[in-house]
Amino acid sequence: MLGSARDSDETDQWPVQPGSFGAYVVTDDPDGLYDRATKAGAEVIMDLHETDYGSRDFAVRDSEGNRWSFGTYRGEPRLSG
Repeated sequence: MLGSARDSDETDQWPVQPGSFGAYVVTDDPDGLYDRATKAGAEVIMDLHETDYGSRDFAVRDSEGNRWSFGTYRGEPRLSG
């Protein structure tokens, strides 16, 4: 994962802390995954929401401080050539 240094405040969820990581995982069922994660006690750091680019996303932090983002965004379609 690439990133850059920037100032942040206590309400900012990025960047992740040194020694931890962040990942984005594509899922076809973000609502079901969100329900399972919250029932299992995950620390929700971004509630389930619709993005301005058409994805349905949420983010949680695990017990080691790693950030896991889940959503339906699969990236730009490949051009057939």
